[in-house]
Amino acid sequence: MRVVLSLSDDPATTQVERAIMEFRSARPVVIDAAAESALVVGIEDLGAAMSTQLEAIAGGHAHLVLPPARLRRLGLDRQNPGVVALPAVDPVRIEALALKVDSRIDAPVRSTGALDEDALELARLSLVLPAVIVVPLAAGIEIDPSLARVPSAAIRDYRRAKARDLKIVSRAPVPLEGAPTSEFAVFRGGEGLRDQVAIIVGSPDLSKPVTVRLHSACLTGDLFGSLKCDCGDQLRATVRFMAQNEGGILLYLDQEGRGNGIANKIRAYKLQAQGYDTYDADEVLGFEADQRHFDFAAGMLKQLGVGAVRVLTNNPEKIRALTEAGLDVISDHRVLGRPTAENVSYLASKRDRAGHYIDIEGLLASSIKD
Repeated sequence: MRVVLSLSDDPATTQVERAIMEFRSARPVVIDAAAESALVVGIEDLGAAMSTQLEAIAGGHAHLVLPPARLRRLGLDRQNPGVVALPAVDPVRIEALALKVDSRIDAPVRSTGALDEDALELARLSLVLPAVIVVPLAAGIEIDPSLARVPSAAIRDYRRAKARDLKIVSRAPVPLEGAPTSEFAVFRGGEGLRDQVAIIVGSPDLSKPVTVRLHSACLTGDLFGSLKCDCGDQLRATVRFMAQNEGGILLYLDQEGRGNGIANKIRAYKLQAQGYDTYDADEVLGFEADQRHFDFAAGMLKQLGVGAVRVLTNNPEKIRALTEAGLDVISDHRVLGRPTAENVSYLASKRDRAGHYIDIEGLLASSIKD
């Protein structure tokens, strides 16, 4: 008798989460589609030993998948990802194509296949650099059973699955400075293997429009007071405002660096120190202007009993996302931090390149008066 034991409610989601952990650890993962399979690995920590192993398997058929933002930086006018052949798995060339600031494309670029797109999505979910080596697996190749395998369809459905599985896992009162009557509710799901937090400030009347802010986590600004952004100011100003005006709900979303993750955010900061603005720095790394998702934020609010909101934001995308998710957005209001010599260009980039509602001249005039 053969007994098969499975304690997973959703095996496909479990496979993706295992693949994410492997990918973040720079280990290869096998992606399986209906008629083909491929070995995929990110370019971070790609050393000589791994390159040699991949080349032996690939037999000259490996390729590098790059996102459109990185291809634009390499000199191509692209809105879709592309594939560059790797006759040899050369880590020096791969690093140049995927990461070096002054690199240019050195070979023809062809369109991606479905497995290539899945490999890029796995990199994004793993919060690593969005550049992936793909090795098509020929029939008859025996795969080490220790390698994680994941169906391509599961990768494509993963974000939607996590949004559907969003649930509160813990909540408790947490008095804050200036807002002693506050409660933290921790949600699991929404965006990958991450927890999201709703801070209920005061006692908002849920039968009326509730003051709400969607705040993406910013370790450097929120915790350490970085002068490069205004995130910490926005966070604390929001809590004070809510405490003084009938309460509200602050959603603290684990989407560091506009969804790119802390490691990539710090890579972008290094580029900013060399003169790139915040969006150009992200593009050098292969990221579009904003990788964040806000549909699950609307799900958090609905689970808390909120139907209508007054949104504190400068970002029109947040307003649009809440409206499209079925919440009644009654009004939107600005929440601004202090301008500094270090963040004025950052604020201007958000205004000019992403359409944020920021009156920099007014902020500077107010700062001078103060």
